[in-house]
Amino acid sequence: MKYWTLTEADIDRIAIGCGILGTGGGGSTYHASLRAKALLREGKRIRMVRPADMDPDAQIIGIGGIGAPTVGIEKIAEGAEGVRLLHALEHHMGRKIDALLGDEVGGGNGLSPMLTAAMVDLPVVDADGMGRAFPEVQMTTFFIHGQPVQPAALADADGNVLIVTEATTPKMLEKLLRASTIAMGCTALMTTAPMSGEFVRRFGVPHTTSQAWNLGDAVLNARAAKADPVDAILKQSGGVRLMRGKVTDISRRIAAGFNRGTLTVAGLDQDNGRTIAIEIQNEYLIAREGETIITMVPDLICIVDSETGRAIGTEELRYGLRIDVLSMPAPVLLRSEIALASVGPRAFGYDFDFVPMGVSADAPAVPHYEEEDA
Repeated sequence: MKYWTLTEADIDRIAIGCGILGTGGGGSTYHASLRAKALLREGKRIRMVRPADMDPDAQIIGIGGIGAPTVGIEKIAEGAEGVRLLHALEHHMGRKIDALLGDEVGGGNGLSPMLTAAMVDLPVVDADGMGRAFPEVQMTTFFIHGQPVQPAALADADGNVLIVTEATTPKMLEKLLRASTIAMGCTALMTTAPMSGEFVRRFGVPHTTSQAWNLGDAVLNARAAKADPVDAILKQSGGVRLMRGKVTDISRRIAAGFNRGTLTVAGLDQDNGRTIAIEIQNEYLIAREGETIITMVPDLICIVDSETGRAIGTEELRYGLRIDVLSMPAPVLLRSEIALASVGPRAFGYDFDFVPMGVSADAPAVPHYEEEDA
């Protein structure tokens, strides 16, 4: 089988890219990248595998954080939550898990499965269920296309582990896990039910870790060349710049286990005189200019520092920040009619239909995969 064995330089690039793809959510890439590098220095390895190379019958689980990103920064993970989840699920099912992946590539959740994988020496599949970050558990291409609802599991930093053995729908699973996360202090680590390698091939968003690496590499190369890293992001992603401006207002609160609020950005330079309002539920969902909606979920709204290209999460927003507001096309699987019922504007309570921005395309795998004995 071909593996891509990550280095610390790879982690740096993936962290930058996951931050951009996080659309404001997904948790801190800073904490996750520090932990990943520490594991590599301890002699652990992080191996990526392409979905097409997985055995069709392999059992794969998704691991990632759940809760409010603001709390996730203040309440740092203990570190072994994922190992406890994995062992609890294997014990419950009576069989081993063959590989991990992230339910969402965005933010720290794009790195989260790598941490557990390094500790138990399992590969991580170069795919996810969103191609970005979304606020709710059921909003994945996996659940949209029939992933089993149970067993699912939740673990916190204090040693508590919860296994959900029955849930009537993915939406009910979200409610059960969200309520339990609030009881655990508004941040926890979760896993959903195992999927086969064949299922992940068909319904995963392919090569999203590769996509993150390429975005991060573009940013670092632009910085080294004293070029504009935001232009590099747009060239790599096929996205567009909605505005260059500064944060003039941010209203933000934690409600029902989510970060919710509204961001106002006033234009600078060529955008002087313009104002954009962005609505938030953990992630950036809708961008309006006056009464006109200029881009919307599931297409990505990404906010980055104008000078460095570093992604700015919803929990970091503050008055005066100089930012670029970008939009990128959603993955192909998120734009289908069946997907839009779960992740389109109406799924978030908006009374309008999705209007796409740009052209969707699946990301290619990076050329770093090499033959290696398992």
